[in-house]
Amino acid sequence: MPLRTRVMSALCLHFPPKPLRRENPAAAASIRHFLYFSTAKSQLVFSTLRSLSSPSATAVESESSSLSSISSVAKAIDPGYLSCSLPEKKPLKVAVLVSGGVDSSVALRLLHAAGHSCTAFYLKIWFQEDFQNFWSECPWEEDLKYARAVCDQVQIPLEVVHLTDEYWNNVVSYIIDEYRYGRTPNPDVLCNTRIKFGAFVDAIGGMNFDFIASGHYAKVVHPDNGNKDDPSTLELSKDMVKDQTYFLSHLSQSQLKGLIFPLGCMRKEEVRRLAKIFELPNQDRKDSQGICFLGKIKFSEFVARHIGEEEGVILEAETGDFLGKHRGFWFYTIGQRQGLRLPGGPWYVVEKDVQNNVVFVSRNYFSVDKRRRIFRVGSLRWFNCSPPSQITQLKCKVRHGPGFYTCDLAIEVDGNGHDIAVVKLSEDDQGLAAGQFAAFYQESTCIGSGVILDSWDDQGFPVCAKAIEIAKMKDKSKLGKPVKIKVAAQSTKEGESDLKECEGKVNLTSLNGEIAASNERMVSQKATSSNYLLKFLQQLL
Repeated sequence: MPLRTRVMSALCLHFPPKPLRRENPAAAASIRHFLYFSTAKSQLVFSTLRSLSSPSATAVESESSSLSSISSVAKAIDPGYLSCSLPEKKPLKVAVLVSGGVDSSVALRLLHAAGHSCTAFYLKIWFQEDFQNFWSECPWEEDLKYARAVCDQVQIPLEVVHLTDEYWNNVVSYIIDEYRYGRTPNPDVLCNTRIKFGAFVDAIGGMNFDFIASGHYAKVVHPDNGNKDDPSTLELSKDMVKDQTYFLSHLSQSQLKGLIFPLGCMRKEEVRRLAKIFELPNQDRKDSQGICFLGKIKFSEFVARHIGEEEGVILEAETGDFLGKHRGFWFYTIGQRQGLRLPGGPWYVVEKDVQNNVVFVSRNYFSVDKRRRIFRVGSLRWFNCSPPSQITQLKCKVRHGPGFYTCDLAIEVDGNGHDIAVVKLSEDDQGLAAGQFAAFYQESTCIGSGVILDSWDDQGFPVCAKAIEIAKMKDKSKLGKPVKIKVAAQSTKEGESDLKECEGKVNLTSLNGEIAASNERMVSQKATSSNYLLKFLQQLL
């Protein structure tokens, strides 16, 4: 172990580092002051101790050998791996966001190998004192330990920044409100725009970094001519499966101009290979899943704590049959399958009546007559600050994953004077959920995104008149007990009669065989491009 690492480790035993915390936005200047002098003080203490310690020749030789080894590894890296790290502009002063995971660690080492002056930052973004075990369940201590070990290998300073107030106010509170109104927000998109490349940028604003970097799988192309007025572009990464441009699609042009993503030029397997070449202490660590602030707490517990529970009814969309009860519509999202606890499935959530706390479900989710190709998108943000001139034959993502749709746009103006995009997909997609993001692309370039709205005209899942009337009932105790659910494969006159009560709806019994086969094909085709947040919720509920 290098001498510096041993000394600093010993110091940490006696003077454990305290996280820097911003109590409110007005404290930004103080945070920058502490961040700056924390690093300077650490370097001063180390320099003093080193001069007093009179290290032995063996220790000096060991440290020199370690640095030589690191240098030789850097020289052995394929130059192609450094192409997204701007090696031609070295040396740059770069703030690198590290999480303790493999991706951000390799990104840090690539920037170091490219000749840049790096400072690593670890963000603590969750702590709520009135919720027991949230902080203790999140593995931030282990994450921070790995982040420190990675930085120590190449003697890169690491700072800890606490942005808990900003995270609560700008992400968590927003998520709670969206679920309360029956929508399904995307925390990853919000965290990137409002925290990692928002509040964090404000916190280090006085430290004069040239760029901020992270371990995202995406590529930012900056203008070669040095003209600051020319826009930067967000491009798809080399790894289409891991590509994270969807989560970055709502950034502003000013945010994009200050970013570097070193991993945009390589695939995941190449990142893992580099982690072994760099001999990273976390090289075998698994990728993190889900949202850190939840830790091991179930999402349903989190929602129940902050929104509460209110008993409602579950109705079949095609028949209006009373099938069971639920704890509140906010526990469910469109397309959800797990957590319904209904026999004879699979059942899917197809619509929600927010005013009356009713959840509509169906076993006919992928039927040919339940097409969803048209929807509306608001809160539009374009990287060029205006809608694209080409509004046909664009590409669109409605969830994280490698899959795209071809789409056409029509820009309208709502009653408040805001642009609304009416999107028409080339194929059907039953999993459209209000509150999620739709990202738009021209070839390999992400041009912007917006939030899917509640209304998509008459393209929603058809709910029959009987079901709508029952949903409006004030006293739902009059419904009595839930009906006995029949297995979908069974055909009875009574079942056929129920279906006829909803005019214009498809006869499930006559199409059962065709629907079952269609379901299998469509589920298989969409498996790799399924809703990231939806899968996360399904695992927790």
